[in-house]
Amino acid sequence: MIAQFVLLLILGLGLAGWFAGRARARLLYTGRGSLRAVPAYHGMHLALWILGPALLAWAAWGGISPGLVHSAVLADPVAAKLPALDIERDAVLAEAKTLVSDPTAAVFNPLASELAAPYKSAQTRYGLLGALVVALAALAGGGYGYTRIKASFPARTRVETATMAALLLASLVAVLTTAGIIASLLYEAALFFNHVSPFSFLTGLHWAPSQGGSDAEIAHDFGAVPLFWGTIYIGAIIAMVVAIPLGLMSAIFLTQYASPGVRRWFKPILEVLAGIPTVVYGYFAALTVAPNVRDFASAIGIENASTESALAAGLVMGVMIIPFVSSMSDDALAAVPQAMRDGSLAMGATKSETIKRVLLPAALPGIVAGIMLAISRAIGETMIVVMAAGAAAKLSANPFESMTTVTYQIVQLLTGDQEFDSPKTLSAFALGLVLFMVTLVLNIIALRVVKKYREAYE
Repeated sequence: MIAQFVLLLILGLGLAGWFAGRARARLLYTGRGSLRAVPAYHGMHLALWILGPALLAWAAWGGISPGLVHSAVLADPVAAKLPALDIERDAVLAEAKTLVSDPTAAVFNPLASELAAPYKSAQTRYGLLGALVVALAALAGGGYGYTRIKASFPARTRVETATMAALLLASLVAVLTTAGIIASLLYEAALFFNHVSPFSFLTGLHWAPSQGGSDAEIAHDFGAVPLFWGTIYIGAIIAMVVAIPLGLMSAIFLTQYASPGVRRWFKPILEVLAGIPTVVYGYFAALTVAPNVRDFASAIGIENASTESALAAGLVMGVMIIPFVSSMSDDALAAVPQAMRDGSLAMGATKSETIKRVLLPAALPGIVAGIMLAISRAIGETMIVVMAAGAAAKLSANPFESMTTVTYQIVQLLTGDQEFDSPKTLSAFALGLVLFMVTLVLNIIALRVVKKYREAYE
């Protein structure tokens, strides 16, 4: 509740500053050209001087206050009953903190119930103190900003500069996040490659990760080719055999043959497929598609058919990514100028010939981009392959056999009670790095295709 109060306080002070700054600037207006910026910009400038220091103070207090609350709780007489071991003491304090936010929560240590009241009292006290600090910072910034309201002050330039800085910061967050992910993958993968050579990892045909042993003994167990094959076979072959024809034909129908009423209903229904959680697709694959695939395999004479199979996972994954192909192809086809369609039809071409020889070539960059996006999405899918594809790392072209993928193995390697510094766990980061590089290459290919075949229309 205190956090919501502080947020409302900051927003309220900012809004009040905007009104005050605008009103003050209006009083300075004496005629055309007397102000370098309209009053609204002066209000925005004052609001920024209130919001900026207030948010910074709130963020700083958010980093300081947990330590103060912790110290206050430990200073309470009840804390003298806490266990001596840090781990046990922290566990009791964590339960007390949980009780503050949820009084009905179950606790394992009765002492946590006694500490809940001191914990709540400390949180309230330092929360109100933080609100006071935020209010003082806002008033200090607002006071300075108010003194800047002058007829000659370029408020518009300052506001636009602040807006550009905020946009640049937002862009840097995305860039730095990507850089951090890459650096983390490279560092952890390098630790793995200290035990297993990259050549053995990328070309080995046997995948049976083990916790320990000498480097020579474990190198044979980390051959990732079966994982790469399973990922490509399920995500880039079976799934694409389903998604590309259905997605492209759906786009052609919706843009060229469907009436406006049909398109208005069918396009949103088709795009709903992209919003279904992947775990739901996984349940559908495991409980509905996989048994039917097994029964079909038995009917055509395949013995010992497995319930978990590459075909079951690939079929459902293909259905899941149909909207990626369909939407991108739809947009690309719709972007082709109507004059090109009319010209083709005027020359005597049929509608199907116009689609094959005019529209599809002209929309090729967008279609390829959609296919590459769909492939990237498919090879990174986890839940469907976890629930329907199986865990067997094998090189096989039989779609009715159980297979595994890179994403499935990453889940297996990083869950449960694992030694984080063992080659077995570190191999997950090497797999993640390879998956990242494959996705990057696919995106580069898509950009090259778009750049090479892109045409500009008026």
